[in-house]
This record gives sequence, structure tokens and C-alpha cells, in this order.
Amino acid sequence: MVNKLLKKYAKNEKGLTLIELLVVIVILGIIAAIAVVSIGGIVGKTRDKAAVTEAVQIINAAKLAQSEDSKKVSWTPAELETYVSNLKDDTWTVNLNGKVYSIVNHDGGKVAKNSGSTEATATEKELTDFLNK
Repeated sequence: MVNKLLKKYAKNEKGLTLIELLVVIVILGIIAAIAVVSIGGIVGKTRDKAAVTEAVQIINAAKLAQSEDSKKVSWTPAELETYVSNLKDDTWTVNLNGKVYSIVNHDGGKVAKNSGSTEATATEKELTDFLNK
């Protein structure tokens, strides 16, 4: 008896129509397009924050170095290699002007200033303000 009922319902069951299948595919395509754009923005922001964070770490390394040699006011990557390692960029310089630390020729400076220029100099305050947004 149960088998007869199952066979009866199985015969009456209809499959998906082509239009229903196309609608599902279009909806999935729209969702995928939105996701790709969103993920691209997230990756770009993460890359920018990583560059600024690296610049802040370099400035903190300069502070440590300055605590050992209080007369020094400028540091290169070679001079700070004992304080910081695994950096992507090695063409920067950290300067101390009064009590203000700044980093020159680093991508983090360009990002923090949010300018279209090629100037890559930023103070510690500009870098931390960018990270706190």
C-alpha cells in the first residue's frame, strides 16, 4: 500500500523548468558579483593598513634605538635591523625632529597621507590617526 502511494506521488512530481533554473543561476551570479567587489575592497584596505602598521613598527624601533643613543636623530634600515625584521621595504629613513618622529620613503606614509602624490613621508601621529579611523 505504501509503495503504491510513493509511486503515485513520484509520477506526479515535476522537475525544475528551464526558466526556474535560469533564475537561480542569475541570482547566484548577482550574489557572486557583489561578493567579488566587496572582497576586493577588503583586500585593498588590509594591504594599506599593513603598510601603515609596518611604518608604525619602524618608528617604534627608532624610539628604542633612540633610547640607547639619545644624540641620534636619523635611522636607516641597517641601523634598526636589530629592533625590527622581515620588512618588505628597505629604502626608508626615520627622522626625529624635536619630539616628532617621521618616516620618509615608505609606502605607509603615502597611504596615511591619502594623497595622490609620490611623497611618502608621514609623522607618527598621521600614521596612528589613519589606523584609528
